[in-house]
Amino acid sequence: MKTSLFAWSLLSLLLKPVIATSTGGSGSEDVSIQAPRIFSGAENLTGPDEGPTVFNGVEVPPMKQLNASTFDESIQEGYWFVKHFSPYCGYCISIAPTWQTLYEFYYSSNPLSTSTSKQTQDPVSSLNSFQRFYDFNFAAIDCIANADKCRALKINAFPMFILYHKGEKMETFTGKKSMEGLSKFIEDKLEQIKPGSRPRNGLQLPKPGDTKVDTSTAPLKIGGKPEDKPEDKPQDKPSAKSEPPEEKNQPAVPKRPSGPVPNPQGKSISLTAESFQKLVTNTHVPWFIKFYTPWCSHCQAMAASWQQMARDMKEVLNVGEVNCETERRLCKDARVGSFPTIYFFRGGERVEYNGLRGLGDLVNYAKKAVDVVGNGVQYVDADAFKKMEETEEVIFLYFFDKATTSEDFAALDRLTLSLVGRAKLVKTDSDVLAQRFRISTWPRLLVSRGGKASYYSALAPKDMRDFRQVLTWMESVWLPIVPELTAANAREILNGKYVVLGILSRLRSDEFVQDKKELKNAALEWMDKQTKLFQLERQELRDAKELRIEEAEDRNDQRALRAAKNRQITIRESDKKQVVFAWIDGIFWDRWIRTTYGIDVKNGERVIIIDEDNRRYWDTTTSGAYIMPSRTSILETITQVVSPSSRLKAKSTVGIFESMYFSTRSFYRNHPILFIAMFFAALIFAYLFTKGRLRKGRGAGGLLGAVTGSSGGGFFHLDGKEGLLGGGNGSGKVD
Repeated sequence: MKTSLFAWSLLSLLLKPVIATSTGGSGSEDVSIQAPRIFSGAENLTGPDEGPTVFNGVEVPPMKQLNASTFDESIQEGYWFVKHFSPYCGYCISIAPTWQTLYEFYYSSNPLSTSTSKQTQDPVSSLNSFQRFYDFNFAAIDCIANADKCRALKINAFPMFILYHKGEKMETFTGKKSMEGLSKFIEDKLEQIKPGSRPRNGLQLPKPGDTKVDTSTAPLKIGGKPEDKPEDKPQDKPSAKSEPPEEKNQPAVPKRPSGPVPNPQGKSISLTAESFQKLVTNTHVPWFIKFYTPWCSHCQAMAASWQQMARDMKEVLNVGEVNCETERRLCKDARVGSFPTIYFFRGGERVEYNGLRGLGDLVNYAKKAVDVVGNGVQYVDADAFKKMEETEEVIFLYFFDKATTSEDFAALDRLTLSLVGRAKLVKTDSDVLAQRFRISTWPRLLVSRGGKASYYSALAPKDMRDFRQVLTWMESVWLPIVPELTAANAREILNGKYVVLGILSRLRSDEFVQDKKELKNAALEWMDKQTKLFQLERQELRDAKELRIEEAEDRNDQRALRAAKNRQITIRESDKKQVVFAWIDGIFWDRWIRTTYGIDVKNGERVIIIDEDNRRYWDTTTSGAYIMPSRTSILETITQVVSPSSRLKAKSTVGIFESMYFSTRSFYRNHPILFIAMFFAALIFAYLFTKGRLRKGRGAGGLLGAVTGSSGGGFFHLDGKEGLLGGGNGSGKVD
């Protein structure tokens, strides 16, 4: 007895007490690792009880206890979620039942809820066991008994939960240390390991100390209330999520992302090269940054709007600015070529803002960007997608299955920033949507514009993960079928294309709706027609290739056979100049339309076909009548416009000399070889013509005229009665 008391006294002298202070709001507090705290004898200092437990009728073995000698070897394979604790830490003791119950809950869970297979006592032999399906393990390490190891792992607080993958530290859990917080962290990681395998509506979690959980009840959303079963949901009232916003282009204020409060002062922060790297480049925190110069008039004009936008984004988004007069190297590295230039940054990724610079435009874009960054690529089912189609003109839909890897989802997430303000990007594994869009291979990416689907043709994994290649395809299809022409998108719509532009008026609401419908129908019919022609042309090329192969085989000509097989069919729809459809508000843009095209929308709605590259347009049909918002009138005229042998005369928006320049440039772009041949032919003709004139002049006495006794003439004479010198033939009298 005396020996025991002496041991306890010695232990109390060697170990300093731990002082724990509440931080509030986190749900649990971290405790310094410096020394343990001595509690009453009710505590079990030897760790958890040995022996298996039972949860939901499944026998659960004791959680693996790691030590300094087994730690590195144990975590070499798979995922390991490890609790680093002290048996003397009050918060470690309070979280212990939660941690043990969480382990038992996941160990006994059935990963494939639709599977009828039962788990066996041996998780190694069960294909549907949690550990085998996810290769995800739970463990704990006592940092008092293994202080050196925990010190090497840089464990500086208790309890600390860290996820390891293949022996390397993957992520430290920093959320609320509760059943819901830990489960949310685990669910996120499991979804990354096996995409699409976790329940969409969340889990019904047990309470600490429970030995079973009723999985037949409605799932409990993490941090929320039990969700209604589908049959219990009222059908007559749409959810708040499905209600369209009051104004489509004005998103609700997004939720503030977790972590430090962004933009706490509501100001635009002036950034230097050092602070830019520290706050922007080396973090994943979103920033909206303006690059400017003090002498730039456009920068001065938008300064007030920028500062007000920063105030509106208080505690929502970090806003900054860079003075390119003092930070020239930083602006050069950012490839700033004009002022002001505005970028939205997220770590090493950025996207340039090319919209208008009014306060409403800046705030609207910033809210959309924060919403996209905060929510990422959202999951939709068939019902949610149908509701989204009612409000969104362009939706990119990514189909995935259980074989889709985390690398595929990481590549998909990179695309979100480039789509801000342009289109929605969502993902699904819905069988209903797969059947609707006839998806037979996964993953697959398509775009739905007004219900019409266009597919990303590349299917190889490397092509699906090629950010630049996928984004290039998205850029070609992210406009609506009939977008509104504005100052922000005018260059994107007009450059390099034939544009069927409807000049409409919102004041005549009935005609406005009908004319937009006619434009859309004409666009859809034209797209269908061009798709069929392209497929026919490609099939003809394939048939020609097959014919060459058969002919070579009949002749037993191996050289011709190899040449025929190596013949590539590289025809693409984008090889030809594309035709796009758009409309413009004729009242708002009245002055520009009248001065450029001579059209007044007050006299009625009209349609013109624009070739902006060559500064020309067509406003009449083959019969000489104006092009009206009618699919018949539009399709007949556009067919003539794009035809190489068209007799429909175009009008020019520039003067005669500029028109000649653009006509020459257009001819060169369409027929480069013929243009070069004609150019060299003209040079040769000019050279021969000039050489002939020079030779003729020399034969007739030279350029300066005939000399004495010569009968030939030149351009002028130096002697003679009528010569420039007024002299005779040399035999006359000279005074």
